[in-house]
Amino acid sequence: MAYLKDVIENKGGHRIFWHDGKAIKRESDLHVLTRLVWFGSPSDVGAEANDGRGPVDYKISRGAFDKTLIEMKLAKNSSLKRNLENQLPIYQAASDAKQGIKAIIYFSIEEKIRVEAILEELELTGHKDVVLIDARMDNKPSGSKA
Repeated sequence: MAYLKDVIENKGGHRIFWHDGKAIKRESDLHVLTRLVWFGSPSDVGAEANDGRGPVDYKISRGAFDKTLIEMKLAKNSSLKRNLENQLPIYQAASDAKQGIKAIIYFSIEEKIRVEAILEELELTGHKDVVLIDARMDNKPSGSKA
């Protein structure tokens, strides 16, 4: 997820989410990019894996005892707080996965502020397993204009 975050925030990857100055806010686009990150990896990557309590976005594993689940959310999601609090732990229990990553993508400063407030309320601010991805267009000027 660190690599995907770097590509979106620093290497122009954010542009895939924008058309004619408007954000295309589709979680499915984030899923496609995530899938590409794992190309050539020795890990087994399963999308929409459902081990009994609903489909998690991604289950990454290197055998039965090394599993990490990834759940992705758009910052605008009206159920974001509830999902961050409950969803991934339920999936982890069903999958016997010890690790879980919550990835949240935002497209405006307002969405960032909303996410940060929710994370603070849930005491998840700065948590290593929560990845915020900045896909804003307004804060990524070219090097010649910075």
